[in-house]
Amino acid sequence: MAISAKSRKAIELAEKYGAHNYHPLPVVITRAKGVFVWDVDGKRYFDFLSAYSALNQGHNHPKIVAAAKAQLGRLALTSRAFHNERMGPFLKLLCQAAGKDRALLMNSGAEAVETAIKAMRLWGYRRKGVDADQAEIIVCDHNFHGRTTTIVGFSSDPDSSADFGPATPGFVRIPFGDADALKSAIGRNTVGFLFEPIQGEAGVIIPPKGYLKAVRRYCSMYNVLMCADEIQTGLGRTGSMFACEADGVAPDLYVLGKALSGGLYPVSALVGNDEVLSLFTPGTHGSTFGGNPLACAIGEAALTVLQQERLAQRSSKMGAHLLAKLKTLKHPKLKEVRGRGLLLALEFMIPVRPLVEDLMRRGLLAKDTHEFTIRLAPPLVITEAQADAAFRILRDALSAFPE
Repeated sequence: MAISAKSRKAIELAEKYGAHNYHPLPVVITRAKGVFVWDVDGKRYFDFLSAYSALNQGHNHPKIVAAAKAQLGRLALTSRAFHNERMGPFLKLLCQAAGKDRALLMNSGAEAVETAIKAMRLWGYRRKGVDADQAEIIVCDHNFHGRTTTIVGFSSDPDSSADFGPATPGFVRIPFGDADALKSAIGRNTVGFLFEPIQGEAGVIIPPKGYLKAVRRYCSMYNVLMCADEIQTGLGRTGSMFACEADGVAPDLYVLGKALSGGLYPVSALVGNDEVLSLFTPGTHGSTFGGNPLACAIGEAALTVLQQERLAQRSSKMGAHLLAKLKTLKHPKLKEVRGRGLLLALEFMIPVRPLVEDLMRRGLLAKDTHEFTIRLAPPLVITEAQADAAFRILRDALSAFPE
């Protein structure tokens, strides 16, 4: 694939000095706005990855950027050794949006998942009465919750887990979307069920209708915490503020991140009720940067934009529009088109990397996942005209994709 000298220089420098833990497309992005990014040569692309849904509000949303600039001129970091004036208002807005009592702020999504694991274990010992060091958390096959050593230890993806053992004990893995498997796996030491309402990294895998209602029923029946990892599916991405809402259920804990900052800064949170989060006491958990005033100012602005611009409703409307168009696509190797809101996928029977690279050449950036699937997740601010233009690129690329 021909690339410019300017792009080649930037790529070669990164490849020489960086660890090769990603396989990025050969495009070097230099600026962005809304649903578009531009490379170092000035070519414009539709962004149909949204930094794995961190950019639900679009690139460089002016209200979030303004909040970040204003706070940078005042105070960025204090550590949690002191209070700051920005944390309380952000916590209030976040808890109100999630319908919960409290939130614990961290930075990356993986940190929030680790926080959830500690919270579920803590609750199991202090509230449920599980014997010391015997707590078990049930997870799902093909999950993706992050890259820490604990998390990859319960992954079913060999690329994530191979050569990083020994795996941390205390996790039981079951098939995703099988409520009966959950019921069978629950034992006397089970403290929580950690799951994604829709498995994004696995290829936008949507569970059967009624699955989350059954999960809620069994978790309540057997006194197990229902912990929804909505780092990717939450904050409007799937057509509601949280993906669990589509099934009319409320988990005990939400794990949030990505779009919680509109893409400007690492902000994540575990959100739940007093029964769980009040168990943390000084010294039991923390983060130097978690809850810093810059993060809180950005997070408050990002949540406000989601609510005021009704981006969840926009995701529902535009997602239905785009999904209907995608379902008109024809190709002998196209296996399935699926999605909810603006979290969509095209699954093929052949590897899709060549198609992804052709889409890039034509002006649309997407990403292959698990070799056979293209995930499509544009910013929620996308207009109908922009969605139609992006669809035409997809249609033309697919018509040239060899069988």
